[in-house]
Amino acid sequence: MSPLTVVVVHRNRPERAATTLAALRAQTVPTRLVVVDAGSEPAARDAVAAVVAERPDDVFLPHDENLGFGPGANVGLNHWLKSGTGEWVALCPHDALPAPDCIEGLLGAVAPRPRAGLAGADVGDGLSPVVDRYFGTLFRPGAVTEGWEPVDYPHGTLLFARRTCLEDVGLFDERYFSYCEEADLGLRARDRGWEIGLVRGARVTNPDLSTSVAVVDYLQLRNTLLLTREHFGRYALVIRFTTAVLQLVSQTLRPARRPVVFSSRARVLALRDQVRGRYGPPPPGL
Repeated sequence: MSPLTVVVVHRNRPERAATTLAALRAQTVPTRLVVVDAGSEPAARDAVAAVVAERPDDVFLPHDENLGFGPGANVGLNHWLKSGTGEWVALCPHDALPAPDCIEGLLGAVAPRPRAGLAGADVGDGLSPVVDRYFGTLFRPGAVTEGWEPVDYPHGTLLFARRTCLEDVGLFDERYFSYCEEADLGLRARDRGWEIGLVRGARVTNPDLSTSVAVVDYLQLRNTLLLTREHFGRYALVIRFTTAVLQLVSQTLRPARRPVVFSSRARVLALRDQVRGRYGPPPPGL
């Protein structure tokens, strides 16, 4: 069996990345790693480069700037597409921990499905990712406990993509930077007739949140507004924007009702930037 290429996007977490790379190398099927460093500090970049160099066929692609997950993934995916090797590619961040048979399970689930274009591993929460026209990415209770389940988009903790699907629909929209980019990709693939699934039993965990609360809150809101506008139109955007303003006012006045991830400043900036059409990296200072 030819090795499956796995693109790993890394930034400033060399210890986590080393653990992830070890887990990917220990899979029950052979893998080839393409590690994209998205603007790490020199010490962190060099530490990960040394781990990648331990296996001659693995590839390290360093970049000086913070690319974000989607643009960083595109660097690795373009590298794979140009290489012409393999029908499927996997993608994950630097802190994904797949079970030893995770990739084997994903390959087994997509093999009998010629129109399977995207697939996600099972993060173990029993939920399935869906996209609501007014509220963006949501989750519903899972419909199956084992094997393939149709969903709206693949979870980015460990994502599978077919070569012909990416050639048909394109790669990640880099305006998203991070968050909601896999939902956008899933909706584009679905519109072109590709199947998207979650593979129950192909387990992966994501134990770490290294991004600040304010950055997460900003990107989630701004990108949800972008996703809503792009796929469901201006009316849906007005509904989501108005809801976001009302939520901001309510949660600012009633702190006890705030969600775990909440920053009033971040949400104001997200609303502002949606109006301005500013996308890409979050504003400096968050």
